Amino acid sequence: MKKILMDQFRGFTRDDLINFKPAHDFFVGIDSDGCVFPTMELKQKKCFHKLIISHWHLEPIEKYVRASAEFVNLYSIHRGRNRFQCLLMTFDLLRRRPEVIAAKVKLPEFKSLRKFIASGVPLSNAELEKTVKKTDDEELSSLLQWSRKINAAVARTVKKVQPFKWARASLRKIGKHADAICVSQTPAEALMREWKENNLTGLVRVIAGQELGSKEEHIHLATHQRYDRNKILMIGDAPGDQSAARENHAHFYPVNPGHEEESWKIFYTEACDKFMAGTYGGRYERGLIKKFEALLPMNPPWERKTALALSFPT
Repeated sequence: MKKILMDQFRGFTRDDLINFKPAHDFFVGIDSDGCVFPTMELKQKKCFHKLIISHWHLEPIEKYVRASAEFVNLYSIHRGRNRFQCLLMTFDLLRRRPEVIAAKVKLPEFKSLRKFIASGVPLSNAELEKTVKKTDDEELSSLLQWSRKINAAVARTVKKVQPFKWARASLRKIGKHADAICVSQTPAEALMREWKENNLTGLVRVIAGQELGSKEEHIHLATHQRYDRNKILMIGDAPGDQSAARENHAHFYPVNPGHEEESWKIFYTEACDKFMAGTYGGRYERGLIKKFEALLPMNPPWERKTALALSFPT
């Protein structure tokens, strides 16, 4: 299996997925942040949200920015999505919050960001930089500066974070029976650093970050016409991981937010064996997904409270 050395880091390309050659009958895609590593809350609260506030001068409404960003990125059905998509959703939530409206703080319109997201290109810094050079768009230029600051802050802040208990053992078990790749929307540089620090790079054949497209694309490019659909599994902690599996007609194993170690233990002790035996799908998989979906609501708690008050006036 390919060994990856940081001092010789070349980065993976889409060709590594397009030309992926199976060594086993089974395939497993594995998310990274919040799934293998307990890094999501650290990155979001210490890096992302702080820089949203400072970059767009939102100090007067810091409380509401943090609440909205935490809901979108960590505690909702949007958990785990691309940083640019989550940023846009965070501001859309802020726009309709009464406290923010009352504060009369100017929020960016993000018209250019909406077009960039809708363009269909990989939502990465590299693609954003290309668009900025082509259009000289001030909004996107500012967005690129913010995103670069995020990467620098993550590199300074997130160091030597060990994987969840049972995750390493599970990766080793997967490797005995299946071809495994990392499927993520985190930038490749951060992924490589985190997997290398924990000596995990040899347990996956490709580390695919945001530069190589969406999670759905990663799985499709690596598996299309190579594996039986019943032998493809995506492991993740976010609805986007579930959607990537569904779009590829693959199975999904949820690592439940707040219950990650328990989820990995269940995978190691029973779910992995069921997947390899062809008995994972059906009632067993549906039961796991039902518990997972109950953890991540669509609407933030402050909007649910408002709706409740309107429905049941006192």
